[in-house]
Amino acid sequence: MARPFLKWAGGKTQLLPVIEENLPSDIDEIDTYVEPFIGGGAVFFSLTKKYNFKKIYISDINQELTLCYICIKSSVDVVISELQKLIDEYPESQDERKDYFYKLREEWNESVNKIELMDEKQRCERVAQTLFLNKTCFNGLFRVNKNGKFNVPTANYKNPSFTTKEVLEEASKCLSKVQINTCSYKDCLEYVDENTFVYFDPPYRPLTNSSSFTSYSKSEFNDTHQQELADFYRELDAKGAKLLLSNSDPKNIDSEDDFFDEMYSGFTINRILANRAINSVGTGRGKITELLIRNY
Repeated sequence: MARPFLKWAGGKTQLLPVIEENLPSDIDEIDTYVEPFIGGGAVFFSLTKKYNFKKIYISDINQELTLCYICIKSSVDVVISELQKLIDEYPESQDERKDYFYKLREEWNESVNKIELMDEKQRCERVAQTLFLNKTCFNGLFRVNKNGKFNVPTANYKNPSFTTKEVLEEASKCLSKVQINTCSYKDCLEYVDENTFVYFDPPYRPLTNSSSFTSYSKSEFNDTHQQELADFYRELDAKGAKLLLSNSDPKNIDSEDDFFDEMYSGFTINRILANRAINSVGTGRGKITELLIRNY
């Protein structure tokens, strides 16, 4: 079964059962599926295996991420081959592994913003590097600084769980009829009509000052952007599309914080238990709630 090939901040694998409980009742009859913040793609892979959508559009503003999807769709054998070369070269000793990681990370960073100049093989090599770094870096985070440079340190895994050939091949099959775009979420407007289901999984509003640590794009997503997304949500609602949106729940920290309740007033807001931990004064670590906001 197809599943995510990258570990991604805010991945939805653990929440799939509750997300599926909140799908539209007529999901079987919907023609078009749109996911404009594709991330690791857990929801996309799950739904497109279960439902026979006629048209599927996925996108993200992160070009490094969409390049992975594009190359795995079009040239998965090359990606597999290039990834295997890196795995075969990976040293045995931790000291040598550390040197190898930072050398590869430096090589990756030197090519930031040069994707348009690459041929297909070079793009596949870059995707293989991204997959390798994702599985050997600290906590499997994809995080870049404002210049687009990958800045996560190495991890000391004895046996990194590299993405397998089978996972990549299954992902490629799943992507075969999918349109993949590198763009703002707003650009999905042209694909959306009354027979469309849109799942939004934007960068979460940070609950604490430290939780924005997992930023995965050069672009910030602040409260103004959250409001713009809510306005766009209402625009798509007016077109008759079925909409589901995930975000953090500010009430985990401040029970009086109605940021999203006010922003999405008039829609159904479900608070669901998530297996994520937060550190903050008075709460410690434990399960928290997240939001699922739907218009049906």
